[in-house]
Amino acid sequence: MNVALMLESDGPGGAETMLLVLAEELRSLGHGVIPVGPRHGEGWLAHEFRARGFQPETFHLRAAVDPMGALSLTRRLRARRVDVIHSHEFTMAVYGALAARLLRLPHVITMHGSTYFADARRRRTALRWAMRQAHATVGISQDTARRMEDLLDLPGDAVRVVPNGRRLTQGDGSRVRAEMGLPDEALLVVCIGSLYPVKGHAYLIQALAELIRSGRDRGATLAIAGREGGSKASIESLISTLGLEDRVRLLGHRADVADLLDAADVFAMPSLSEGLPLALLEAMASGSAILASGVGGIPEAVRHETDGLLVPAGDAAALASGLSRLLADPTLGSELGRNARERAREAFSPEAMATAYVTLYQGGTMSPSPASEDGG
Repeated sequence: MNVALMLESDGPGGAETMLLVLAEELRSLGHGVIPVGPRHGEGWLAHEFRARGFQPETFHLRAAVDPMGALSLTRRLRARRVDVIHSHEFTMAVYGALAARLLRLPHVITMHGSTYFADARRRRTALRWAMRQAHATVGISQDTARRMEDLLDLPGDAVRVVPNGRRLTQGDGSRVRAEMGLPDEALLVVCIGSLYPVKGHAYLIQALAELIRSGRDRGATLAIAGREGGSKASIESLISTLGLEDRVRLLGHRADVADLLDAADVFAMPSLSEGLPLALLEAMASGSAILASGVGGIPEAVRHETDGLLVPAGDAAALASGLSRLLADPTLGSELGRNARERAREAFSPEAMATAYVTLYQGGTMSPSPASEDGG
C-alpha cells in the first residue's frame, strides 16, 4: 500500500516524531509512505522525512474552510497514487475525510490528545462527520479515546486505541555530562517537553527549590529540553526569582534525546495534561528512573511503584517527595528503570504500532494490546 500520513503541524513535537517512527516501520513492512504537511509550517518534520529518504507533499489552506485547498490536496494525493489516507489531529481528520471520499479511499484518523476541536460546535460537528466516513478513529491511549467519546457524545466503542511505539538507540551520556560540566558522580534530573504551561515545568522547578531548602537535593541539577513556547519567559523569571540559575539548565530543542536520557539519574514529566507522550516512552525504553504526573495516558504506560513513581498533576510538594526518593535511593531507581524498559518492549514497540495500523488500513479488527489488556 501507499499510505499518506497527514499532519497539520510540522515542528518538533510528539505527534510529529510519532509520524517519523510510524513511517519507518511501515516502510520496513514493505509499504510506501507519502508524508503530507503544511507548506508554510516550521519545516522541521519535512526536513526529517527527507533525511530519511521520504518525499513529502505539502498542503496549503487559506482559511479554516477552504474548498480549493481541499481539491488541491486531493489532486496531490491522486498524483502520488495513494491507497490509504491516515490523518492525524483535527484539521487533517476533516480534510483527509473529504479527500478520501472524493478518491474513494480508506481513511484512518488518529487523535493525539489535543481537544481544541471541542471548543466550537462547528468543529465538533465536522469531526463527527469525518469519523463517520473513516475506517477507524484511533486515540493513542485509553484516556484519549474516552475523552473524545465524552466530548463528542459518542458510544463507548467509537474510538479504538493504538498506543504509540518508540525505539531508542543507546545514548552517550558522558558526552552530555561533559557538555554541561557535570562530573560522573553529580546527579542529573532531565525533563523533556516544549516550554508551554501544560507541561508543568514550573512545578518541577518549585519542587527542586523545596528540596534545596530542606537539604534533600543532593546537589542535583535539572536540565529541561524542549523547543521554546509560551511559558519560556515565565520559566526564566521563576528560575531567577528562586535563585536557581546555577541549578536549572534550559537546553532548548535537542535531537540527542538518547544521550540526555543516558546521562540522567531521573527522568521527570510534570505535565498537567497528556495523551501518551513519546518522551515518556523513550525514557521507559532507556531504562530511566521515572517520576511523572498521573494524567492522561501516563498511568496506562507507567504503573506506580512498579515502572516509576506517579504523583498528582500540579503538585510541587508531591514532585519534591518523589524526586527526593529517587535521588536518595539509586537501587529503587534502577529497579523501576528495568521494569519500565521491559514494559516498553512488551507493550509499546513501534512494530506493534505499525502492525495495528496496517490492520486498520485493511479494514480489520485489532487484537488488544498488552497495555489495553491489563488496564495500564
